[in-house]
Amino acid sequence: MKEKISQYLSSIVEDLSAEEFVTLLETPPEEEMGDLALPCFGLAKKMHKNPQLIAAEITEKLNAQKEVLDIEKSENAGAYCNIYWKREAYIKSCLEKLQMENLGVEQSGIGKTICMDYSSPNIAKNFHVGHLRTTIIGNALYKIYQKLGFDVVRINHLGDWGTQFGKLIVAYKLWSNEELVKKKGIEELLRIYVKFNSEAEHNERFITEAREWFVKMEQNDSEAIAIWEWFKQISMVEFERVYALLGITFDSYVGESFYRDKVPALVEELKKKNLLSKSQGAQVIDLEKYQMPPCLITKSDGSSIYHSRDIAAVLYRKEKYGFAKCIYVTGLEQSLHFKQVFKAIEVMGYDWAEMLVHVPYGLVSLAGEKLSTRNGNIIYAEDILKESIRRAETAILEKNPNLENKEAVARMVGVGAVIFHDLYNQRIKNIDFSWKDVLNFDGTTGPYVQYTYARAKSVLRKYGKTVDFDQVDCNALADNVSYNLVKILSGYEEAVKNAAEKYEPSVVARYIMNLAAAFNKFYHDCAILKAEETVKQARLALTELTQRVLYDGCRLLGLECPEEM
Repeated sequence: MKEKISQYLSSIVEDLSAEEFVTLLETPPEEEMGDLALPCFGLAKKMHKNPQLIAAEITEKLNAQKEVLDIEKSENAGAYCNIYWKREAYIKSCLEKLQMENLGVEQSGIGKTICMDYSSPNIAKNFHVGHLRTTIIGNALYKIYQKLGFDVVRINHLGDWGTQFGKLIVAYKLWSNEELVKKKGIEELLRIYVKFNSEAEHNERFITEAREWFVKMEQNDSEAIAIWEWFKQISMVEFERVYALLGITFDSYVGESFYRDKVPALVEELKKKNLLSKSQGAQVIDLEKYQMPPCLITKSDGSSIYHSRDIAAVLYRKEKYGFAKCIYVTGLEQSLHFKQVFKAIEVMGYDWAEMLVHVPYGLVSLAGEKLSTRNGNIIYAEDILKESIRRAETAILEKNPNLENKEAVARMVGVGAVIFHDLYNQRIKNIDFSWKDVLNFDGTTGPYVQYTYARAKSVLRKYGKTVDFDQVDCNALADNVSYNLVKILSGYEEAVKNAAEKYEPSVVARYIMNLAAAFNKFYHDCAILKAEETVKQARLALTELTQRVLYDGCRLLGLECPEEM
């Protein structure tokens, strides 16, 4: 219907296409202002007229064609042209679309591949809250792009190579042993790593030895590689436990170590293209003319560094997957690093450098209550998830002690609360974590959305039959409350597309929150099962479609929806 309006507007306004009108048309801030609004300020230069006069002229022409355009009326309000749909036609159109495959969301990505690089924890360190953010955001973007038809490759680019492993080997030999590491695992590795950094502040010999051990790793020294692989196995057990709680999997666990033997070929290519220069013994790509520091390729001892391994990874992924985009979900503090890597790809002559995207996010802090801090500032992801599950279980025991599958529901609600709390905020914003906000069933929280889904399912269970959409009288949904719910439902495709275009899962999170609020108002104001038959069938259809969209929207964010709460 919006496209039909845009086509008509392009026929009465010269030099403006239907596609341009689609972007100009907007939703008014108040229901009384109509269903669609055309601001005419931007048309003033093209038409050489006062925008208020333009709005009045367009309003008159729209009213003359209202039967053809399925609009009830058009009203002029200053420089705005406010359009009101014929409610019955609009409701019919919306309900038909939501019954289509994929809930009517166009799969524009079919035949295109996206590489998603996210999570990427560092081996031999605990999975902390920062890794939780990249994991949650990355997983949501993966599901959003998949919804649009893209073939998405989920890459967990493990931080499993670098001088820090030289440090760990030195620390292990000085202050630990096989028995301790087997007994305490990642906790012991973290302890000795922290101790190394503390001791190295007063003794440079430790740093020298660490570099020597990393060079041994680069040279495939059997002892160095054996210790490194052992530490990696210990770490993967820790990571997999957190991923299992989140219900997240990956297509590739290829980390930095995989690319170490590909760096020499990269160095040769850069030499042939005269892009390498020396700086204090290291080899770099000079990026001064792009107002950036040099991009380090090899250190003075010849070993690789994260810049060179990331460039090698990009080249490998492009060759292997032929991606249309390669997206990196990492902290804002890594912005310069990725600017350097992407610019290096560009100066190497690869015109697909524009396909590389860094999606940054802000920091997390804990407000009021520090759930788990060890060694100063480390907050563990597993602690947060388990505590959230525990609190959800306590809430269930208080509110619904007879609920079946309490443990499974507590996991869905507890994990969902943490995920939604993260994704409801714009990713670039810092998050102030508060249990009161996360597990509040009435606020803008995951449990509130999940409860709304369970409420809709409860109505449908009580009805006990399959909803017959052929029997729906759209006029029965023309009241303001039902119509508002229909309008919000109709925006699902747009929310998914906007989230993908902006790399912003919060668009979907805020959409399903609005949908949940609209359904709860509909539930309270409009009798469903006790309504007369024609109205009941229409309202059941609306309930059915709402639960479908809520379920799908939650799924895109990584939330599971319990049937009962």
